[in-house]
Amino acid sequence: MSQITSTTVPVSRRRVFYIPGFDPAPPRRYRELYRREARAQAAISGYAIDMGARHRKGAFGWSVTAIMDGHEVRTDFEVLIWSDIVQASMGGGVISTYWQLLRTAWIYISTGALFRLMRLRKGPVIAALYPIVALLVELGLAGFAFWVVASLFGLGLDRMSLAIYGPSLFGPWFIQILYLSLGAGLVAAVLVLRWFKTRDARIFAYYLMHDYAFTARLYGAYPPELEARLAAFRGAITEALLSDCDEVLVVGHSSGAHLAVSVLADILRTGDVGVPLGFLSLGHVVPMVSFLPNAYRLREDLYFLCAHPGLTWVDVTAPGDGCAFALCDPVAVTGVTAPGKRWPLVISAAFTQTLTPERWKALRWRFFRLHFQYLCAFDRPGDYDYFRVTAGPQTLAARYAGRSSSKSKIELSTSGYTSRAA
Repeated sequence: MSQITSTTVPVSRRRVFYIPGFDPAPPRRYRELYRREARAQAAISGYAIDMGARHRKGAFGWSVTAIMDGHEVRTDFEVLIWSDIVQASMGGGVISTYWQLLRTAWIYISTGALFRLMRLRKGPVIAALYPIVALLVELGLAGFAFWVVASLFGLGLDRMSLAIYGPSLFGPWFIQILYLSLGAGLVAAVLVLRWFKTRDARIFAYYLMHDYAFTARLYGAYPPELEARLAAFRGAITEALLSDCDEVLVVGHSSGAHLAVSVLADILRTGDVGVPLGFLSLGHVVPMVSFLPNAYRLREDLYFLCAHPGLTWVDVTAPGDGCAFALCDPVAVTGVTAPGKRWPLVISAAFTQTLTPERWKALRWRFFRLHFQYLCAFDRPGDYDYFRVTAGPQTLAARYAGRSSSKSKIELSTSGYTSRAA
C-alpha cells in the first residue's frame, strides 16, 4: 500500500508543467479554464488567487500568485503544446474516419486488449465503443437517406418516362433513370454524413474515434513527432529542476498522464534531482495504451517510475468519470510492478461527495465535462483541491504525507502484454 511520509517547509516558488490529453484546442483553453475555476474555488474555499502573464519567455503558460494558509506562493505554469499534432491526425475526411474505425476496432479486438480492458472498468470501454456505434448509426442513417432519395427520385423519373414513352420495362430512359437515381441517393448520403460531422462538437463521435485511432495506429508505440515534442518538454522540466524553486510539479490529464510517465522516467534515468519533484496524474487512461503489444516504452517507464524514490506520484480518478480507469493502479493492472514499488498513491476525487447533489445531478450524464472535473472547482473539496495542489504552500509530498491509497484501488493484472523490451 502506497503511503507518503515526507514533509517539507512551505513552498514560495513552484514550477508546474501541464501535459494535456488528446485535444485539438489551443493551450489557451487551459489558461482560461484555470482562471475561471480558480476564481470559483477561491470563493468557495476562502483563499486568494490571482493570475497573470507568464514570467518566463518561450513556451505557452501563465503565472499565479496565491495566498493560502497565511503563505504567499508564486507559481509559473508551462503547457506542453501538441494540439497541432492532434489537429494533423484529425485532418482526414469522412471516408478516412471510417477506415480508422475498422482498423482501430481490429487492433483492439485482434490483440485481445478490448476484452482485457473490460475486466477493469466498463465505463472507459463503453466510451471507446461509443464512437464506433455512433459512426455506424450515422452511416446507417446515411444509407437510409440514400435509399429514400434514390427510390423517390427514380419513381419520379420513371413516371415521366412512362408518360412520354408508354409502358416499357427497358425503355430508352432506363439506364439514365438508374444512374440519376443512384447519383441523387449518393448526394443525399454524403450530405447526411457531412451534417453529422459538422455537429461533432456535440456528438464527439469523430473526435473520440480520432483519439483512439491515434493511440492504436502504432499498436501503443509513440509516433516520432510526439517523441520529439516530449524531448523538448523534458528539457524545460530538467532546467526547472536545476533552478532555485521549491517544487517542480508535473501534471498529466487523461492521455497526458501516460505521456508524463515517459517524460519523468527519461528525466530520472539521468540521475537524482535536487528540487522536490511531484507528479499528479488525473483521469488516466493508461491501460488503453499499455495493453497494446508495442507499448514497450510505456511499460518500461511505468516499471521504472513506480519504484523510484526521486519523486512523489499521486494518481487521482473518480468512479463517476466514465472516461477514466477509475482507481485502477496503472502500474499494477499493466502487470509491470517492480520490486520495492512505491507509486502511485491512488486516491478518489469522489465526485458524489465533493460536488453538491444538485451539481452532481446536472453533470452526471455530461461525461466529457466530468472528465475535466479534476481541473475544476469542487463545492465541497476533500483532500484533493487542484488549486491548492498547484498553487498552495505545500509540496505534493507534504500534502499527502501519511495518506494511504483508496481501499477500492484495483490492482488486478489483466494485460496480455507485459514485456518491456521489443
